[in-house]
Amino acid sequence: MNFAKAAWPLAFVLITPFDPSLFTNDSCLSNSFYGNYLDGSKTFSVLRPDLPCLETWTSQTLAPSAAIAEAIRPIQQLVWLEEQAIDESLKAQTRSFRNEFDAFLDTLEAHTASQSYENLEQELMDTAHSRDSYELLYRTPTSALLSVHHDKARTIDTIVPRFWKSTLLPTSAIPFQPVPPSSVEHARRVLADLKFDPVVASIVNNISVGQMYNDIRFLTGEDGKSGIISRHSFSKGALTAAFWLKARFEDTGATCELKPFLIGFAPNVVCRYSALTNTSSTVLFSAHYDSRGSFGSTRAPGADDDGSGTIALLSIARTILRKGIKFHSNVELVAFAGEEQGLLGSRAYSRELRAANANLTIMVQADMLAYREPGEPRQLGLPDVVGSPIVTYLVANVSAIYSPELRVGFTPACCSDHKSFHEQGFPATQVFERAGPIIDPMYHNSGDLSERLGYDFEQIRSIAKVQFATLLHTAGYQLSK
Repeated sequence: MNFAKAAWPLAFVLITPFDPSLFTNDSCLSNSFYGNYLDGSKTFSVLRPDLPCLETWTSQTLAPSAAIAEAIRPIQQLVWLEEQAIDESLKAQTRSFRNEFDAFLDTLEAHTASQSYENLEQELMDTAHSRDSYELLYRTPTSALLSVHHDKARTIDTIVPRFWKSTLLPTSAIPFQPVPPSSVEHARRVLADLKFDPVVASIVNNISVGQMYNDIRFLTGEDGKSGIISRHSFSKGALTAAFWLKARFEDTGATCELKPFLIGFAPNVVCRYSALTNTSSTVLFSAHYDSRGSFGSTRAPGADDDGSGTIALLSIARTILRKGIKFHSNVELVAFAGEEQGLLGSRAYSRELRAANANLTIMVQADMLAYREPGEPRQLGLPDVVGSPIVTYLVANVSAIYSPELRVGFTPACCSDHKSFHEQGFPATQVFERAGPIIDPMYHNSGDLSERLGYDFEQIRSIAKVQFATLLHTAGYQLSK
């Protein structure tokens, strides 16, 4: 690899298949890590090494699928774009990658140039230089890496193709945090001792579908009373939802806090049930309450993505109150914002917990639980790539015991907020509505309402039972009533 050029690029970005050996103590790359991201079913690391470091990694050292991007302009906000794993029946609705992606770049250029101008001369000048506000650094049929103006990066999710997802990379290098074997020991012990508990079965079977119906209609605005049109992270509706969620969780005895993480974004809603004993041990179950609608539409009801996960959390909280449950470990139920912009709310909170050296023994994220394709059985999808296998196996076994009506399998649909915790070295997994790729025709669509064919409250309830039973087995409990 020879970098002896008359004019070097302003910066290099290395995109390489993930390999823990990249981050050994004596590797200069360990100080230039910007996270792991998916390209299809493969995980790639994004790094920004300086030239001396890059020169030590010869073409023989790097994997054949590694790429070195040379930025010809100063790097602004890096944004990773990836095509989501969707069913073949939905792919027929999309254009080819090249046409779809090129159309997105054209939209990004127009989006960048469409500002408030004082005069036509200024508009023409800025339009001519609009491409300076982004640079395409890397591209495959299912992923891409852009450098985008910081202001535009935060709203890029509103213009990316429907079945694509954007993730804002950290603004500076982060430490690589593998999940240490010791952190999964608690989940391993619970799994080894797992057996049917009739009390747990009685508790989880107390979850109410009727209340779920009322909750989702408030969050989507279908009740005609909440006034929520969108729960996009920057919307007024997201703030309405945040305050409402805080109040509803507090009604169940939790202590809640609205935790801001970035200016302009709705806050995370963090709710806690303190342990009966003096312990730092904590289990965390979560969903994201922000939503995304169709391109060009202000309507973003998000009934499935991820109103379904949010109401599952609420159903657990309401049952905690109804059954008078107290826990032996601390329990946190968290509704994240900023998921659709790239897991930003969970990234901030997971880093906060890592900085505090939190004793987080298990984390389970619920994202999209409601949609069932007519004719298919009720299902539970578990992540096939990102997450801790022991925690995933634990959830699968809990499902077999307490929700045997669910067909359990792996899903390539990835990645929700559990990824933020996994990357901080915490044991984490996700629950999803299907043992396969995304098949909801209203995914990232303004028609994502609860009053439609395929929106299955009984499937939400079955998956919520799995979440709740996992929580009870991992946190330990007693009944006060």
